[in-house]
Amino acid sequence: MDSSVSRIIVLALLIIFSGYFSATETAFSACNRIRLKNMAADGNKKAALVQKMSENFDKILSTILIGNNLVNILATVIATALFIDLCKGDETIGSAVATAVTTVVVLIFGEITPKSIAKDSPEKFAMFSAPFLRVLMAFFAPLNWVFGGWKKLISLVFKPKNDISDTEAELLTMVEEAETEGDMEAGEVELIRNAIEFNDIEVGDILQPRVDVVAIETEDEWDEIDKIFRESGYSRLPVYRDTIDNIIGVVNQKDFYMAKQKSLRSITKPIDYVVPSMKISELMVKLQKSKAHMAAVADEYGGTAGIITLEDVIEELVGEIWDEHDEIVEEFRQINKEEHRILCSANLNDMFEYFDMEADVDIPTVSGWVVEELKHMPVPGDTFEYENLSVKVTKCDLRHVLEIVVKVNEKKEDEEE
Repeated sequence: MDSSVSRIIVLALLIIFSGYFSATETAFSACNRIRLKNMAADGNKKAALVQKMSENFDKILSTILIGNNLVNILATVIATALFIDLCKGDETIGSAVATAVTTVVVLIFGEITPKSIAKDSPEKFAMFSAPFLRVLMAFFAPLNWVFGGWKKLISLVFKPKNDISDTEAELLTMVEEAETEGDMEAGEVELIRNAIEFNDIEVGDILQPRVDVVAIETEDEWDEIDKIFRESGYSRLPVYRDTIDNIIGVVNQKDFYMAKQKSLRSITKPIDYVVPSMKISELMVKLQKSKAHMAAVADEYGGTAGIITLEDVIEELVGEIWDEHDEIVEEFRQINKEEHRILCSANLNDMFEYFDMEADVDIPTVSGWVVEELKHMPVPGDTFEYENLSVKVTKCDLRHVLEIVVKVNEKKEDEEE
């Protein structure tokens, strides 16, 4: 009887160790590295230990697996001996009972329960288990070295591909989950999403196109320039010589009114030229270094594709910026249950987001998209179908389409499937 009690005590200890190893594996796999880094920076020594140990996760995993398998095998052996004794020496029945009982006990107390506990508080449990795990890693160092060599040999034989994780996609997924769970406000989520996608946006995606550029010529009269400043409401205007394809600088409204009709050239500041393929993150750094607020965008022929301002770049991060002189324009307005009025100067990606659709078109503006779909210069009354959208052109001028009305139709069953 004394031997049975001893076996039960040892068996219970082995099950506890099995739970420890299972929980530790889950904790180290699920713990938040950023949270641990912040805790370590605040002086938490255990968090610093976990962070340092996590840098060599392969050794942690092999130590846990070695320890877990050892205690589970020992638990099976001791349980078999115990139940054979309890069954009065009948090895067949004793082994069968031992297998059934050990399987259930290990599954509940050595796997499911500890892993569930560790999953709920991975950082906390990782910090609890780290000191003892460090000792075990030192104890099993020879075995870890053998398994490390075996892993390298397997890698040489099978040559697995190094999968580079899509960090941006992972971050966006984390942000969306935080919004869904209510941990973050919609405004915070939008700001983070814009910051993540900021490096992917090119100048050509957000520039003010050539046809919409308000500029002044070097030969314009002072009164005429004054009128352009007043009517446009802009604080800066590009200056060109002979043609808009030859932008030579930019004039600040404040400098203009302080100049008291001096030479326009004396108040014209140089302007940077950039290409449409330039990333706006690079443009922002360039404008900051040159202490400029505007750049001219050159097309492939050396002409002017448009202009872009520092405000345009910042708006990609924080959203539309309005001042007291801006005319607030609704790019998307719902007319009725099915129809929506869309200004064609709007960004095409924004329009697809408005209709909760995936955009697979490499065109920056709605206007360009309409022209691409119609294959000719649009006129009022032109219509076309795009997926579940019925598009009708309602307003144009001689150069481009200004406004469309979009009707949202019900998706066909085969599309939904």
